[in-house]
Order: sequence, then C-alpha cells, then structure tokens
Amino acid sequence: MEIIMKNCYIIECPQHFNLGLSLDCGQAFRWSFADDMWQGVAFGRFIKLQQTDNQLIIHNCTEDDFNSIWKHYFDFELDYEKILSSYDDEYLITAVKEYNGIRILRQEPWEALCSFIISQNNNIPRIKGIIERLCETLGDGEQGKKSFPSAEKLSTLTVDDLAPLRAGFRAKYILDAAQKVASGEIDFSKIRENPIEFGREELQKIKGVGAKVAECTLLYGFHKIEAFPVDVWVKRIMAEMYPDGLPECTKGTEGIAQQYLFHWRRMQNR
Repeated sequence: MEIIMKNCYIIECPQHFNLGLSLDCGQAFRWSFADDMWQGVAFGRFIKLQQTDNQLIIHNCTEDDFNSIWKHYFDFELDYEKILSSYDDEYLITAVKEYNGIRILRQEPWEALCSFIISQNNNIPRIKGIIERLCETLGDGEQGKKSFPSAEKLSTLTVDDLAPLRAGFRAKYILDAAQKVASGEIDFSKIRENPIEFGREELQKIKGVGAKVAECTLLYGFHKIEAFPVDVWVKRIMAEMYPDGLPECTKGTEGIAQQYLFHWRRMQNR
C-alpha cells in the first residue's frame, strides 16, 4: 500500500529492509541520523526518512520521485528473500538473522568511485568529513543540502583547489579520476553494460584505484552484486571462516554476502 501526503511519500516496507542498517553499514557516507530521522542527499535530492514497524516515510518526496529515484536507490526491485534464503552457510545464516535488512544501495557511479577513493586508509568519520567539505565547497544547492559535485566540475581543478578538503594524498587521485571520467576515457556506460572483469580493468586505470576501490565502485555504484570488496575485516573473515573461499550458495551475489559478513564481524568486534 502506498500513501501520498503533502511533501512526503509513505510505503509499506518490503521484506528484508532496514533503513538504518542500509544507510550506516559502510557503503554510503552522506547520511546522518538526528531527531529520529535519517537525512541526506543522493542524486541531487535532499530527503529525510523514517521507518516504523511496517512503513517507510520519505519526506520531501513525490510519487514520481519515489518511482524514478528512491525505489531504485534502495534496491526495492531485487528479490532479497530469494537471495538470502538461499544462503545455507552457518555464518551467513547468523549474519543475516542478526542484521537482517541490509540492502545494497544503488548509488551514482561517480559518487561511489570518488567516495571510495577518499575512503583509502581512512576511517568513517574522516571520510564523511572530507565528502561533506567536498559537497559544501563544490556542490550545487542550499547549504547542508548540496549535490555531489560532478566529475566534469572537478576535472577543471588543481590539487591546490582541493586543499580545503584536507584529503591529503587522495586529492591527486580524485582529480585523475575526474579527468578520466569527464573525458570519457573511463566510460561508465561501457562498465555498466559489460561483464565485471571489464569494469575491474577500466577502473584500475585511474591513479590510486586498486582492487578494493574498484570492487566497491562496481558493487555500490554499478550494482554488480557479484563484486567482492576485500578490506581488513573481510580478510579476517576469509582467514577465520572461509580459508577455501566463499561457499557455493553465494555465487553471483558475493557482494550481498560480503556486506552482511562485514557488518556482522565488525559489530562483533565492538
């Protein structure tokens, strides 16, 4: 059931959807929680969100906005019940049970690429701070609600121009990525249309983009759910639980399995 109210849109939550887990599990960096609401900007739109037991309330959203942006962004068209119920591995069953509702957000490819370049050798508060300064300095829109600046805009800048971001060594990588994307040397449409191996090779042509950043971009920016980013936590998971590789039940959805295992293992440590 869908309910349309002035300036907000309400839907019944689909199965296997938890707003907080999806926004705060390390895959996106422009969401914050205050006054019982999540708020952030994606695709140039500022929204606030609340989840009750069975409803998702999206403020500053029309029916057209939901159908053209947010239904896709929150991956509501993918059958998570089919995927998650197919996991017959004990660790995955536990991870899904304890943190049920994580979905892979379908982010803009450029934002995902730039964000995960910034994420290198960094922690989440610093990542969020750099991205916030990037958007507030160079994005369009009202203060606190600005869009993520385009590759075309960033491609015209210098390392000195990015000094206020305090991004350190990552600034030159951001600019190289922006220049290659803006010029078409890195063609997002081709990455989207071709098998994942093509995207892996293309993205690693960018200075400072190694296997992990490429996999994150492919998973979160291109929704290639077979992508499998490996960081310190995932290395530990593989060494402790899967020394012979992920179980067969994850084939084709390794990225979804990784997100559950990553969040579960990280929270265990806390």
